[in-house]
Amino acid sequence: MPSRTTRPITLAGPDAAGFANAQLSSDLLALATGRWQWSGWLDPKGRVRALLQVARVAGDRFIIVPRGGDGEVLANDLKRFVFRSKVTITLGDACFVSDGGARDDMHAHEDEHGALVLGEGDASIYIGARDDNDAWLARHVEKGFAWLPDDALGELLPPALSMERMLAVSFNKGCFPGQEIAARLHFLGGHKRHLRTVRPDVALHAGQSLRINGRDAGIVLMHSESDELRMSLVVLDDSVVQAETLEIEGARLHILSTFAA
Repeated sequence: MPSRTTRPITLAGPDAAGFANAQLSSDLLALATGRWQWSGWLDPKGRVRALLQVARVAGDRFIIVPRGGDGEVLANDLKRFVFRSKVTITLGDACFVSDGGARDDMHAHEDEHGALVLGEGDASIYIGARDDNDAWLARHVEKGFAWLPDDALGELLPPALSMERMLAVSFNKGCFPGQEIAARLHFLGGHKRHLRTVRPDVALHAGQSLRINGRDAGIVLMHSESDELRMSLVVLDDSVVQAETLEIEGARLHILSTFAA
């Protein structure tokens, strides 16, 4: 199976850190050079319009890796908020996302070919011209690291993607789009959808709606399949999860794990 692609976005300039920190949901000012972190760009209603991996490759240069969606649309929308900030926003070419060897967790660097390498401890992902290994996909499904299909963009709140667990949302910094809603969910709770890893008895596809008795119960974010294992990463309403195995229209899902908000 070929690796999927993404179009990295580079923020560069004296105000790059401040601009990124004001727009994205994580604490970018605290991100050290040579490190990466999870983040997101929320809309004013707190819904996740983009799930991101953000690497600081120099003091005044950040590379944003969208996990799903249209990088060109995202870059153009970010440019609308530059105003007088001393930051340039550059959209890169489409890059393959491939599996890489062990690298320190949250380590980030650009290699001699210009590819971005993001460490995960026991492995890494390689974002560049190489299209040779999609083993990362099963690993990210198992760990609950989502890649958003188009049908999920702008539809899910941070708890549904387990963004707090990933430190992709910070409540100890200044304002960012959607902060009020995200903070309300954090401090008061009440969100009724969670990210789950399931083993389906049939192949699912990203973006597929999961329905029970004609009612929308969730959505498939990612699916990984090999000769040994079939696994999907889904968002499901808590109200339908009353047993380890669910009868979804067209499939039976065995719940393997549920991720905290």
